[in-house]
Amino acid sequence: MKQGLSLRVSQHLALTPQLQQSIRLLQLSTLELSQEVDQMLDDNPFLELLREDAQREEFGLAQIDTPVRQDDAEAEAASYTATEYAPESASAATSASVDADASPLAGDEGQSWDGDGSVELAPDDSEWGTDAKARTNNLGGDEDVDATELARSHESLQSHLHRQALSLRLGDEDRVALRFLIESLNDDGYLEDSLESLASGLAGEHTEHLEALVHHFTVALGLLQSLEPAGVGARNLAECLSLQLRAQLSQAGKDAKSAALITLALRICAQPMDLLARRDIKRLVQSCGAADASVRQAITLIGRLDPKPGRRFVDVERNIVVPDVLVVRIGKGAQTRFRAQLNPEVMPRLRVHDIYANALKQHKSGGRDASNYAALQQRLQEARWFIKNIQQRFDTILRVSNAIVERQKGFFTHGALAMRPLVLRDIADELGLHESTISRVTTAKYMATPFGTFELKYFFGSALGTESGGNASSTAVRVLIKQFVEAESAAKPLSDSQIADMLKEQGIECARRTVAKYREGLRIAPASLRRAL
Repeated sequence: MKQGLSLRVSQHLALTPQLQQSIRLLQLSTLELSQEVDQMLDDNPFLELLREDAQREEFGLAQIDTPVRQDDAEAEAASYTATEYAPESASAATSASVDADASPLAGDEGQSWDGDGSVELAPDDSEWGTDAKARTNNLGGDEDVDATELARSHESLQSHLHRQALSLRLGDEDRVALRFLIESLNDDGYLEDSLESLASGLAGEHTEHLEALVHHFTVALGLLQSLEPAGVGARNLAECLSLQLRAQLSQAGKDAKSAALITLALRICAQPMDLLARRDIKRLVQSCGAADASVRQAITLIGRLDPKPGRRFVDVERNIVVPDVLVVRIGKGAQTRFRAQLNPEVMPRLRVHDIYANALKQHKSGGRDASNYAALQQRLQEARWFIKNIQQRFDTILRVSNAIVERQKGFFTHGALAMRPLVLRDIADELGLHESTISRVTTAKYMATPFGTFELKYFFGSALGTESGGNASSTAVRVLIKQFVEAESAAKPLSDSQIADMLKEQGIECARRTVAKYREGLRIAPASLRRAL
């Protein structure tokens, strides 16, 4: 084999670390961006978060108009110097939007933060600060305390049952078995594992104790199912409903009519659950041997029961959506228009640390400290690029939001029924960005409007043809379907075909299968399950 040298020319796209970071920050949600900023603040000493001025101490509303005494005023003036009230210098920083496909950047493969290659430090690194405010939440101090106290006061299902079990006089074995079953419940209050499997798991190789464990678990299960809430400790839905009905039957007392209705409901729960789910009245009448009206009343009674008795004790984490963009109304009457602006509460207020940057500027880069100097200089450049990329992120979000507001003027005036068809490519072509960039911007970003807070993707919808030759937004069609269902007769709910005909009367061409897809997306049950008994 003969060896030789050859020259080959090729082109490839290389994303610099700065551009990669900018693209990654663009697709982050508000919470993820907050975590990214916290991580960068911990890692990079040249990055600093501007702190807000401390709030003035409150002395109460009664003293708000009380004039300050002359002695107190002079003492206060002497204790402060003019330098403490020096205004903070800040400069507005704007930057172009980042788009990987529209503006490809070629660079080295290494993760270098040298930027434009300049090794000179800025004379005043405070120019790298942004006008965005520091991250805060929407809760005041008192509300934070209330939320903390509320979280601490939450009682779980297991704690609630353990507290009731303390009042029972049980032997050691039964008490341990009851405690074990309580801890084996799922979030819905069901006992998913059988008593035999639980006993075999504890017995292990000692099979001679298996029968005794099953006996103790059987006794403990009866005690568990007698506790509140009714239905806890059930193995399936039918047993859960039956336990609640038996609790009501014990409270019915001498009311024969109520007792008869509850007894019929118990017989219905003993039938296959699919009959009850389909509301097959005819089959249930035959199986239970009762009148049609009585079966309907019993099904109505069952519908008021709680199929998941443990859900009320689940500590559900409530995530408050903080909008990234606020839509404000400008003008009145015919001159009314809407404009999008960034929410200052979600914008991190960052700047380069002046003291560290100036110290590095005055340091000489010769001798053995040259490598350390280069590493610190790289971290300084990294901090500058991080601030710039965050500015680019919010600038891109604002541009896209303003384009959406301009395209969906009818929504902000009349609501979702006035939504126009809009796809990502429309905004991308208007702003000169790539469609993938618009997708990143509109994911997990929220806009506060006069009609509520919506994700930016909510304003995009496909087009449906109309009889007039125009297009209707799929979002507006969904709202129409929801309105039709809300106004329907409970005794005769609308089928998907009827809804499609009603949309056709409105001039919107929508097939029955499309109606079914939109209905399922709105979590609306089919007509057979919406029919009132």
